[in-house]
This record gives sequence, C-alpha cells and structure tokens, in this order.
Amino acid sequence: MAQGQHWQALELEAGIFRLQAFASQRWDKDDVLTLYLEGDGFAWRNARQPSLDPTPLNPLALRLALAQPRGNAAYLGRPCQYLGSSSAPCQTRYWTGARFAEEVVHSLDRAAEQLKQRAGAQRLVLIGYSGGGALALLLAARRNDVVRVITVAGNLDHAAWTGHHRVTPLLGSLNPVALRPQLAGVEQVHLLGEQDRTIPPRLVESFVAGYPPGNRAQVSVLAGFDHRCCWVQHWAQLWQQHAVD
Repeated sequence: MAQGQHWQALELEAGIFRLQAFASQRWDKDDVLTLYLEGDGFAWRNARQPSLDPTPLNPLALRLALAQPRGNAAYLGRPCQYLGSSSAPCQTRYWTGARFAEEVVHSLDRAAEQLKQRAGAQRLVLIGYSGGGALALLLAARRNDVVRVITVAGNLDHAAWTGHHRVTPLLGSLNPVALRPQLAGVEQVHLLGEQDRTIPPRLVESFVAGYPPGNRAQVSVLAGFDHRCCWVQHWAQLWQQHAVD
C-alpha cells in the first residue's frame, strides 16, 4: 500500500520497542510534520481471547496518511504491530490492558523525534485514529512542539470507554483524563462518527466538557460516519478543514 505511493518503510529503535513507520521518500521544505498514529489493531480474537499478533488487518491511520493531499506526513504503527509479536519485549498486555502504558508512550515519543529530525521539521501535528487518539494526547502532554492534535473516532477516556462497553479496565494504561491541565492549551479537533458504536460521540463530548474554560478543544460529529466509514474517502477535505491553518 505505502510503496505504491512512493513511501518507504522504516524500522525505528525507540525505547524498549522497535516500531514500524512509513514515510514519504522525499520531504518538502516545511517546518511541520503531520504524524499519524495507528489504532489498537487486531487486539482481540474474540471477546475473551487476545490475538497473537496485533497488526491491523486494515490500517486505517495509514490510509489516512496516504490520503493527505500535500505537506509532509509520516505514519507510526504501535508496539508489536507489523514486526512480529514474538520478539521481546512484546507481551499480550501491550495490546490489551497496557496498550497506553508509560513505556508505550515513551517509545512513540522517541520515534516521533526521529521522524521529525528526518523531515527537518520543527513542529508536529498529531493525528490519532481510535486508540491512537489517546496516544496523540498523551504525547502532546509531554512535548512542546505539538501545534495541533486531531483525533479520528478517538478513545480519549479509556475508563469511560471500558465502563460503557462493560469490558475489563485498562489498568496498566495512562489516561489522558489525568492530563487535562497540560492539554487544555493544546489546539484539538476531535472528529467523530454519528453512527459510531465503538466510540459513541457522547464519550468524547464528556471528555472535552471536563476541560477548564478557555480550552482549545472542539468536537465535530459527522452524520453518516461510523468507526471506520467514511474517513478515508473524505480525508482530503477533512484534513484541509481541520489540519491546515
């Protein structure tokens, strides 16, 4: 998919993990890099059994990155995706209860820095799909170069999400809810599908409502969209509306 659009595959040593990234083979002269963070991937085989390999079957965040009409963009897979889940330190918990653990966020942070340097960028726009939305916020809370966060069907409060679906809490994970004070000044756009049953819009609306007055977060609920449809088809227009100054 990526090679067909003249993107290159990169394996990045970042913290305790090795991460799969994809990026354009040529960088424009631009001080902004848009970095796309993948969702949770194929985390569960069924309601009770985690998968043996969390690599996404249909990497929506990668498709969004490839659909960006212009500007520098790169894509980061999550720990243990693409490169083989049997390699150390990949353990099932890193795509289940500890999917947003400190070591996961640290790894993505180090990889983001490498991609930023490769692109010759000074600033980052972070775009996270589904669980990648939580990671985009967790990264933004610890960096000083993130000018905007855009989440697409983002899981921004995993405690509310597990409560809504009555599934096991993510006890090994960081939660952006605890970092609202650090995030209130970050420009944010949270895009949601009106028909999304995985991330019902009210969960994200509740998350944003918890920000103090004067925050820079907005929510946009799109009619006819759900958790997967129809983001890729409309991404060029959505990116133009929300990612470009």
